[in-house]
Amino acid sequence: MRKSLSAALTTLTAFLLFAVNVQAADPLSVRKSLNLTVAKQLAAAAEEEATKNKWNVVIALVDAGGHLIYLQRIDNTQHGSIDIAIQKAQTAAAFKRPTKAFEDGLASGRTGLLRLNVLPLEGGVPLIVGGEVVGAVGVSGLTSQQDGMVAKAAADALAKLAGG
Repeated sequence: MRKSLSAALTTLTAFLLFAVNVQAADPLSVRKSLNLTVAKQLAAAAEEEATKNKWNVVIALVDAGGHLIYLQRIDNTQHGSIDIAIQKAQTAAAFKRPTKAFEDGLASGRTGLLRLNVLPLEGGVPLIVGGEVVGAVGVSGLTSQQDGMVAKAAADALAKLAGG
């Protein structure tokens, strides 16, 4: 009985060590994600671009799953831009591409895009670190092109923070 208990404990210990090592070595167990501190820095970079041009916008930052982390509305920006900025960010995160790709596709006649749950207007940009989408930024309040310029400022700020 004592030998079988000892053997069972040895087997259990070996299994637990193996499971811990496999989990630690599994690259899928570690996922980069946008956090509030970085989201605020990216929003500040976007706000700087908007302020420099005297543009009133809403800036939304979401995590890789499209969940809102941070929202900023510059004074006097229309309230309707709040939902649009969030939707642009969610679209960019979900499809891992700028929302301009959907706008361009729709403009070229790809009306099937309307069946997707996307907002096909420029101004949403995925945020990528080491080839992995960690979140997205969405901007609304101006023309699509101007929204895109402000969103790009946030993405560029992340690239600088990530050393790229």
